[in-house]
Amino acid sequence: MLKQLGAKVADQWDNLRDRLPGGLMGKAVGGGLAVYLIGAAGVGWYWSQEPEPFSVAEHVRVTAEMNGQASDATKVGYATTTTMIRIAETLLDKPGGYLSNDRFPPGLWLDNIPNWEYGVLIQLRDMSRSLRKDISRSQSQSTEDKDLTIVEPQFNFDSNSWILPSTEGEYRQGIKALIRYRDRLVDDNQNDAQFYARSDNLRNWLMDVETRLGSLSQRLSASVGKSQVNIDLAGDPSAEQSTRKPDLQQVKTPWSEIDDVFYEARGTAWALIHILKAVETDFQGVLKDKNAEVSLRQIIRELEATQEPLWSPMILNGSGFGMFANHSLVMASYISRANAAIIDLRELLSRG
Repeated sequence: MLKQLGAKVADQWDNLRDRLPGGLMGKAVGGGLAVYLIGAAGVGWYWSQEPEPFSVAEHVRVTAEMNGQASDATKVGYATTTTMIRIAETLLDKPGGYLSNDRFPPGLWLDNIPNWEYGVLIQLRDMSRSLRKDISRSQSQSTEDKDLTIVEPQFNFDSNSWILPSTEGEYRQGIKALIRYRDRLVDDNQNDAQFYARSDNLRNWLMDVETRLGSLSQRLSASVGKSQVNIDLAGDPSAEQSTRKPDLQQVKTPWSEIDDVFYEARGTAWALIHILKAVETDFQGVLKDKNAEVSLRQIIRELEATQEPLWSPMILNGSGFGMFANHSLVMASYISRANAAIIDLRELLSRG
């Protein structure tokens, strides 16, 4: 049947081509192509809009009411898991859906939002690993949560898989498992799901955040190129490394990757803002005991500055003190300050 339908379409096209003069045929094809390209460019522009931040407190309250869990919204762990679910759903359900694995225009042409998605995804992966490894377990010998053993590998699935299976399908399985974990947290008839809001658990997760932001800061600041002294083994005279590096090396982010790193940083900061606000709720007792609430809020303020509207149609890469802006250096400044504040917060949490 498909062959017959294809043959009919081919016959109709041949008849139409025979009736049209050669020049008119070229104009028709060219006009159709132009309309398609203009339409695809418009759709691509719409899909390239970054999702707006949302109120974590309001979303947690509304979600709890919708699920008949209004009295459980303040239970420890509810805010963090609910926020993670919302972030993952935003990744998949924003305009254009999930774009990183698109194989056709206009998604194929876009790279800013896919890099933004990657930054968000990294934070989801880090928090899901922390939930499975530390936060849901009372001690090192305790068993892993049955749903979190699904959540972590699902969010770590290949971010570029198109079909068989699709990335979206795998991530939605992770969302469903996270919802089941959250629902068990607030079920008084079950005690096998736990969320331990302890200072050591918070410090462990913040260590992951610290390394992520440190790497991003280095890659952003390398947009103009810099000389970097090798300090890999500094402070430990007996330390060794597999491959020797030069004592002084030139580090520079390739020009084709500058906007990629910038939008990855934007996505990372967007996700972190929401997760940190949820952490502020769930770890409220720990933060208050260490008098660290203000420190956490300062980190959030630094990250919120990274979400200011970008008025330039492209990421500019002027020299450090040149005539033109360097958006990467501005972003690196905010990321570095947030990272420094996280280091201070971890130190504060480690004190007795």
